[in-house]
Amino acid sequence: MIDDVKHEVETKMKKAIEAMRSDFQGMRTGRASPSLVEPLKVDYYGAPTPLQQLATISVPEARLIVIKPHDPSTIKAIEKAVLASELGLTPSNDGKMIRLPLPPMTEENRKKMVKLVKQRNEEAHVAIRNIRHQGMKDLEEFKSEKMITEDEHDRGKEALQKLTDKYVEEANALSKKKEEEVMAV
Repeated sequence: MIDDVKHEVETKMKKAIEAMRSDFQGMRTGRASPSLVEPLKVDYYGAPTPLQQLATISVPEARLIVIKPHDPSTIKAIEKAVLASELGLTPSNDGKMIRLPLPPMTEENRKKMVKLVKQRNEEAHVAIRNIRHQGMKDLEEFKSEKMITEDEHDRGKEALQKLTDKYVEEANALSKKKEEEVMAV
């Protein structure tokens, strides 16, 4: 029983960390990366479709992303998706491919990005604590229904706290790494 709760809690905490990691991949740093535009959804015949399914994304230079659509008729839709995104990039196309030049980040932009990183880290902490809270409630329920003993309950609580500490630490490490990446000139 306790192992089931522990397993469920750990699975959910891993998902919270993965969500944070994918958020961070989409955040702009000073360098071009395909992961900046891969998650963008493009309106393709009325259905939101991930950009990576519609085009080949490459980075020929440090500050340039090139998007080459498999179907040239999707260029306008891709441009629209890039403009609507929070990236703040202006696409230019030659009818066959889209170029996204990345302007150098200013100190002000870097500080805003670090604030956003810290905010996402705090959101991950809250999610992890909420998952722990739900696990604790499950343990309390098992104890009140006499499905587990007092000692098992205490060991379960301790195990959940260790998991929480582990994933909070992992979130902090991811956040610190992203902050350093953003502040690197």
